[in-house]
Amino acid sequence: MPLARSLSVTSLSGLEEWDEEFDLEDAVLFEIAWEVANKVGGIYTVIQTKARLTAEEWGENYFLVGPYVESNVRTQVELIEPTNPILKRTIDKMNSSGCKVYFGRWLIEGSPYVVLIDVAFTAWSLDRWKTELWDLCAIGVPWFDREANDAVLFGFLTAWLLGEFAAQSEDPPHIVAHFHEWLAGLGLVLCRERQLSIATIFTTHATLLGRYLCAGNVDFYNNLAKFNVDKEAGDRQIYHRYCLERAATHCAHVFTTVSQITAIEAEHLLKRKPDVITPNGLNVKKFQAVHEFQNLHAQSKNRIQEFVRGHFYGQLDFNMDKCLFLFIAGRYEFSNKGADLFLEALARLNYLLRVNHSDVTVIAFFIMPARTNNFNVETLKGQAVRKQLWDTAQTVKERFGKKLYESLLHGQLPDVSKMLDKEDFTIMKRAIFATQRQSQPPVCTHNMLEDNGDPILNSVRRIGLFNSSSDRVKIIFHPEFLSSTSPLLPMDYEEFVRGCHIGVFPSYYEPWGYTPAECTVMGIPSISTNLSGFGCFMEEHIADPSAYGIYILDRRYRGVDESCNQLTSYLFQFCKQSRRQRIIQRNRTERLSDLLDWKYLGRYYISARHMALAKAFPDAFMYEPNEPTSTTGFRYPRPASVPPSPALSRHSSPRHSEGEDNDEDERYDEDVEAEKDRLNIRQPTSLPFKNKLSLSQTTSGDEESVTSDKN
Repeated sequence: MPLARSLSVTSLSGLEEWDEEFDLEDAVLFEIAWEVANKVGGIYTVIQTKARLTAEEWGENYFLVGPYVESNVRTQVELIEPTNPILKRTIDKMNSSGCKVYFGRWLIEGSPYVVLIDVAFTAWSLDRWKTELWDLCAIGVPWFDREANDAVLFGFLTAWLLGEFAAQSEDPPHIVAHFHEWLAGLGLVLCRERQLSIATIFTTHATLLGRYLCAGNVDFYNNLAKFNVDKEAGDRQIYHRYCLERAATHCAHVFTTVSQITAIEAEHLLKRKPDVITPNGLNVKKFQAVHEFQNLHAQSKNRIQEFVRGHFYGQLDFNMDKCLFLFIAGRYEFSNKGADLFLEALARLNYLLRVNHSDVTVIAFFIMPARTNNFNVETLKGQAVRKQLWDTAQTVKERFGKKLYESLLHGQLPDVSKMLDKEDFTIMKRAIFATQRQSQPPVCTHNMLEDNGDPILNSVRRIGLFNSSSDRVKIIFHPEFLSSTSPLLPMDYEEFVRGCHIGVFPSYYEPWGYTPAECTVMGIPSISTNLSGFGCFMEEHIADPSAYGIYILDRRYRGVDESCNQLTSYLFQFCKQSRRQRIIQRNRTERLSDLLDWKYLGRYYISARHMALAKAFPDAFMYEPNEPTSTTGFRYPRPASVPPSPALSRHSSPRHSEGEDNDEDERYDEDVEAEKDRLNIRQPTSLPFKNKLSLSQTTSGDEESVTSDKN
């Protein structure tokens, strides 16, 4: 589902449509990944959201290749007869040779064609193909690694598909095969070993060894150059997987990765510098109303407030209008995702808010799925009590309204002391009595299966944030993905994000980071790190990210304690912002949506494909790299007004006062502010691929991170 943004910030002069065209009539693109129509992780989101743009570029010559999973096909794919006669002959030939290959349309935006291969149906060939893999590459795959076995089957079948497609073509087209991650990488290796006339691209979204090393709490980035990669992979029993990934990396005509920080990681662990950085984007849908996303924020915030009222019933001693909602979400990787740092910063923030006698209350949500057996009874009771109080209030209001109506009909002003009778007071007293509780509001909304060993709960016990009345920071751990059908917090993830004030993602290992990107598109400020792909990308493209609500935490060059202090400072300064300053900051954050739209970021994938064609078919395509310059490219400047925090306020920024909404001396015009930004944004360098006989590439100062030395 595309995320939405407002029409007020379209057509930024630095992000216009790329008008360069490239003759693709006799070229065919196959994009191969284990997550085509098969949701496992983040690669599914990348391929799904990018499909529409790629389908528009390649038309009938674009095919996605993935595994056949019947449960997914029933709901996501419409099976049809192949429309391409060459592909039809290819699939028929494979099916008559003992395979099961299906063709259809993936029911997503763009409706791309998909070729789905039933891996399990050809499991009888596994031993034979493992032997061939050993003879060709000296890579042995153990029998007990089911995922690696699937990678072997999928690799040989995709290589078979591509080879058969080339063989069935009377006049072979220029074939581009783009492989994602190690699970699909063996197909690339086999294509090169069999000397198929195919331009190959390999994209790693996160290195295998990098994930395992970071999960082991090692000092990863300071020791990148020192790791004995073969030994480390062997110690973790993933050497065969690592070999498949590294072989695909070195066999590809073009090697890409999703961020500059992952490029550094790949250069040390996979021993090849990426040719192109291909950042991950999103489909950004435009609103018709100028400030519709602000209205959606208010609506979603009200729904979160209702949940909070129920969760803290009996101890709701804080002002809901002075309440800020923070959240962290993602896989439950306690250290990699920075949950440890976030909790420590919350403890320090709680101290600062208390000693400064702040009237702001912070509620931090942890949305990380863990093993549970059911909802917490006390949490469910809270929502039931809230609903009962609401029903009571409605009953009393109706009775009050009827008496007021009767009084006005008689032409008399009502006697307020007589409007509520004894029965009304009895009803209200019963309702108030029901809200009394002897315990503190629970930290976790569910019953955890391993409560004693849960890292978040253990950290909460250590820092002592138990949602007591004296704490200015409250914690709610929701160990389950959000759903609109939940009886506890009935909201989808997108709706929940819109209702929060800031997302906090202090990750130690994050090759890209879709969560802060989604926040940005929805106009929600976020905190990420310079060890995440998203953080690095924003630092490269924005002169002052914090002015746009993108706070970049330094975890690369600072120790843990310093990083924690920096995070605490960001949060404390955010708490000191007035409501008006937060509104203005959300407008600025949402204005960055164009940076993360596939309409812009898709050009890096286009660049990688053109580069691969030039390397694989030098007679038809020319490739001339130019020297990078430091004067081209673009960066968002610092805004002309509106500082990122009150601590840096200047006269042109909104003053931090209770009467900011009635301040007639200072007016904020969003259109004027947007125009200031548009005038200051420099044009990016267009990728100058004009035709098949003259294909060149230029790099800009900002594109030094996008294009590296060519092999």
